[in-house]
Amino acid sequence: MVNRKINLKILIPIFLLSVISILSIHSALTYTSASLGNLALKQTIWYAVGWLLVLLLVYLKNDYLYRRTWFLYIIGNILLVGLLLFADPINSSRCWFVIPGIGSFQPSEFMKIFLMLTLATMIHNFRIDYDNPTWKEEFIFLLKTFLITLIPSILTFLQPDTGCVIMYLVIYVSMIFTSGIRLRWFAMAGAVACGVAGICLWLYFYKEPLFIKIFGSSIFYRLERIVNWQDGSGLQLENALTAIGSAGITGHGFNQTPIYFPESSTDFIFAVFASNFGFVGVIILLALIFYLDIQILLLARKRIQDTNRFIISGILGMLLFQQIQNIGMTVGLLPITGITLPFISYGGSSLLSYMLLVGILLNISEEKNRTYKYK
Repeated sequence: MVNRKINLKILIPIFLLSVISILSIHSALTYTSASLGNLALKQTIWYAVGWLLVLLLVYLKNDYLYRRTWFLYIIGNILLVGLLLFADPINSSRCWFVIPGIGSFQPSEFMKIFLMLTLATMIHNFRIDYDNPTWKEEFIFLLKTFLITLIPSILTFLQPDTGCVIMYLVIYVSMIFTSGIRLRWFAMAGAVACGVAGICLWLYFYKEPLFIKIFGSSIFYRLERIVNWQDGSGLQLENALTAIGSAGITGHGFNQTPIYFPESSTDFIFAVFASNFGFVGVIILLALIFYLDIQILLLARKRIQDTNRFIISGILGMLLFQQIQNIGMTVGLLPITGITLPFISYGGSSLLSYMLLVGILLNISEEKNRTYKYK
């Protein structure tokens, strides 16, 4: 009998982040549309459901998911197709199924987990089948894994949801980097990516009509938003910076967000927290996020099965990118992409997906000394 031990070094930071999330969202209610309801209460309910999911997954174990990887991946893609065919547009995007009496459901958030599981099992099986793979074998493997990533990326891009597409690619690169393939592939991929990006930017800057003819006006305006992000100011960023800059050392106080800016409970939740609790609060939040990331990294360095190690690389890559991108765009250092801050921003689907990841991490922590035969 193996003693069950819960990793409090992961559990406690998540609990503290949940408290920060609910307090920040409550503070954002001042400038949130009343038609959305009490988002702080809803976030509390989503967290309660999330903790139940964690308990369920800890009971079922990660192998329950690994054995159903392809089923989950197919279901995820079917849901993404269903969005394009049947979902009603919200803010010109088909990203959510609206469930009467409950709220909205965003399949792309769960697709990130399904993609992690699929890539982890593919990498695991490849390492078992090929002790010393040839260049050809690695190339075929990379094509297969890239195709698996490309399918949901295209479906999500058509919604359009560029932020989730970026996350799929971040997950893919993070997991392939730890797969043990030759590093030369990354140099080659980087060169190709730079070449394609260079051609696209040349068309964008010097052949605008041709660019729009090839890629469409929607992609043109999305690229314009990224390329010209430093030139623009905009109500959202200017007011967020004003709220943060005026907070001082200790902030304006709880529930005292001084100025309105759009998406205060989601994309710009960091600005709400910073304006309420100031420099001291920001340092505490960043330290908490850093501590959680370090604990996840240390977990990957322990004796665990390969599949779990690949999952951790995907989780850590995703979290780090979202944390840096969200906070960076809030303070004007990075383009505004609509990527939320994990465990802090409001969102039922995104929060439940993160809590599923917490359950996976807790299982990995508890199972680290066990021996597996898995394929």
